[in-house]
Amino acid sequence: MSIIEIKELTKYYYIGRNKKIVGLENVSFSVEEGEIYGILGPNGSGKTTCLKLMLGILYPTSGEINILGKNQFDIEMKKNVGFLPENPYYYDYLTGPELLKFYGKLYDIQEKILNERIEKLLYLVKLHEAKKLALKHYSKGMLERIGVAASLINDPKILILDEPTTGLDPIGCIETRDLLLQLKNQGKTILLSSHFLSEVERVCDRIAIFHRGYLLATGTLRELIEKYNAQGLEDLFVKTINDFDKKGDR
Repeated sequence: MSIIEIKELTKYYYIGRNKKIVGLENVSFSVEEGEIYGILGPNGSGKTTCLKLMLGILYPTSGEINILGKNQFDIEMKKNVGFLPENPYYYDYLTGPELLKFYGKLYDIQEKILNERIEKLLYLVKLHEAKKLALKHYSKGMLERIGVAASLINDPKILILDEPTTGLDPIGCIETRDLLLQLKNQGKTILLSSHFLSEVERVCDRIAIFHRGYLLATGTLRELIEKYNAQGLEDLFVKTINDFDKKGDR
């Protein structure tokens, strides 16, 4: 069952009167309930633009977005979506529990339920022993994990993560990967944007490859490797992008 449906989504950025930059061009794909769906692409490929359009942060030029049977601006739908941006900003002097309580209050979660949820989330992201530590003393990996916890504070059905392993060391990447698989096992649907191919290869059920605002390919890794006669995800990634560049702008 599709929990997210994107149809012919287009976003143009206009510069002056006559010049436009393609953010996205006629992008269509769907995400099934309970899967981890990876959005791949080099920097500037349109990954973050796509996520911001889905979240209602940007307005599309044209196209349709359907999430949980509603459009991207529906308030009730947003209550079932968690989001972790690529470069989140946190107040340095808050502790992890204080940050989670702040986000929980935004969702108007009842105090008792919120406190219980904070406790569970701190254990989930392995930050319970750091509960008295201010965020300014967190490592990059710890900040990424508290960000995931914050995106889960409303117990969402859908989790949207934009480059969650950027800047992490190998141990941090492994911890994030294990956490994503654990959340999938709990029934969460995860939309993961990344340009770290090895991480995507390990956790994603299906992938979509973006480049210069276009969706070049989507499907399971096995399907796409067979279709493009590739040796692996890295080879597939390079082939799809090079084939597009050789054809030039459409």
